[in-house]
Amino acid sequence: MKKVLTVLSFLASLATASPSLVPMPLELTETAGSFYLQSGAKILYSGTQSKPVAEVLAKQLRAATGYRLPVLPEHMMGEINGSIILRDLIDPSLKQEGYRLEVASNVLIEANEPAGLFYGAQTLRQLLPAAIYSKQVVHNTWEVANVRIRDIPRFGWRGMHLDVSRHFMPKDAVKKFIDTIAALKLNVLHWHLTDDQGWRIEIKQYPKLTSVGAWRQETLIGHGLESKRDGEPFSYDGVVHGGYYSQEDIREIVAYAAARHVTIVPEIDMPGHMQAAIAAYPELGCTTEPVDVMTRWGVSEYILNPELSTIEFFKNVLTEVMALFPSDFIHIGGDEATKEQWKSSPRVQELIRQRGLKDEHAMQSWFIKQLDDFLVANGRRLIGWDEISEGGLARNAAITWWRGGPSNSAVRKSILNAIRSGHDVVVAPTSYLYFDYYQSDDEDSEPFAIGGHLPLEKVYHFDPALKELKSQELKHVLGAQGQLWTEYMKSINQVEYMAFPRACALAELVWIPQEKKDFNSFIERMQVQENRFDSAGVNYRAIGGHQSVTANSLFR
Repeated sequence: MKKVLTVLSFLASLATASPSLVPMPLELTETAGSFYLQSGAKILYSGTQSKPVAEVLAKQLRAATGYRLPVLPEHMMGEINGSIILRDLIDPSLKQEGYRLEVASNVLIEANEPAGLFYGAQTLRQLLPAAIYSKQVVHNTWEVANVRIRDIPRFGWRGMHLDVSRHFMPKDAVKKFIDTIAALKLNVLHWHLTDDQGWRIEIKQYPKLTSVGAWRQETLIGHGLESKRDGEPFSYDGVVHGGYYSQEDIREIVAYAAARHVTIVPEIDMPGHMQAAIAAYPELGCTTEPVDVMTRWGVSEYILNPELSTIEFFKNVLTEVMALFPSDFIHIGGDEATKEQWKSSPRVQELIRQRGLKDEHAMQSWFIKQLDDFLVANGRRLIGWDEISEGGLARNAAITWWRGGPSNSAVRKSILNAIRSGHDVVVAPTSYLYFDYYQSDDEDSEPFAIGGHLPLEKVYHFDPALKELKSQELKHVLGAQGQLWTEYMKSINQVEYMAFPRACALAELVWIPQEKKDFNSFIERMQVQENRFDSAGVNYRAIGGHQSVTANSLFR
């Protein structure tokens, strides 16, 4: 017990000695003295745009402190000390998401836009003791060391991907995940809603997408690779798995994310990864044989037929998707679309000839272009995995670059060509940002995962800016995101363990300039961040290389 108290005292001293912020701000100056948040404080705002941020901050502070801090217009108050002020300003140097924060007799947060005010508020939370993240009242002295901070993010797209098609995650779990990434100033949730193993979004015009497509009869146990290699039958758990989000659920989650300045980018993956949809509506497929929702992992051979009727079907799907998600981008997947069924289909081969296309890759590009034109006509932008560039890239499309990494010369060349042709790119390579990979090379000590080894340090040192690009070309690198594919993550606890602390490293690499990164400093600051996770009830892999308390018994 004495050793535990010693460690806790050491961590507390770290928090007091120097602000342990993640991500680290662009500029931070420590000044003398401290601010004490007390029950008589007020949260003041100037301008209508800042009021919603003030209300979210009041709610975030209330759970742990028990203080019901009033949210009031600043102009209604005279001279006041001991309060938090959110103030609009015009400072072009701060751009859309930057902020200034000064802690003295008051806490003053200033920004051009509500997003900047929100990020300043999240920095304030990190300046408070880690217990501020508790969901229950904690009796504590809420002290904040006096500082001045000026902060601007490096990239505009600071994202996390979450796959809910392989394993469905309940609504409250998704909201908890949004809370956690928003506190790290990540601002995009790429929500993978459909795949071969499950369709998770209600589409009212096509109810069988969820009544049939949202449910698989059982799930593969393990990778299944050994069985495939040895010629043995696959093993399954015999348990029906499924679930989906109603449109009301989705509106609630989207609004919850927007209040925390997280944009949700929905993904409807096509023309491959569509076995669940084809199970629901067989006419979407290339064969007449019935098919079930996929029960094993890997890539399905089933692919959408490229008839105009299929295009119309998915225009109708996307119409309902756009009504739910206000994001500029709509992700249409486009990855791993195996084309054997197209090659063996006389009808598809006839369509290739009729449309004057070179081959099946060109057919996929034709398919994607129809959706690109439709989204543009509706004021949106199409984004897809990097395979959408094969056979020609739709004029307005953006790319999520996932295959390989900087050493994959063929894909890298295609990405560079796309950027130089004016296409935007989100950087998300497997070798640096796939958080479904093992966190240690000692796989037996870790939760079962898909394979590969991606340690924290490798994530931290990654630079999304491609060295070959000129400064004017770098504007097309929107940012980066970490991927969470959930074949082997059955719950949000498992998702959190695989995400954190690697998502913290991601948060820093997309926020601060490459030359300001310091891995040793990051590791020190993460010791306090772990305390924040403990208070918030967020699972994680401890920096020391050991699983967190909840992880030890969860995943083996």
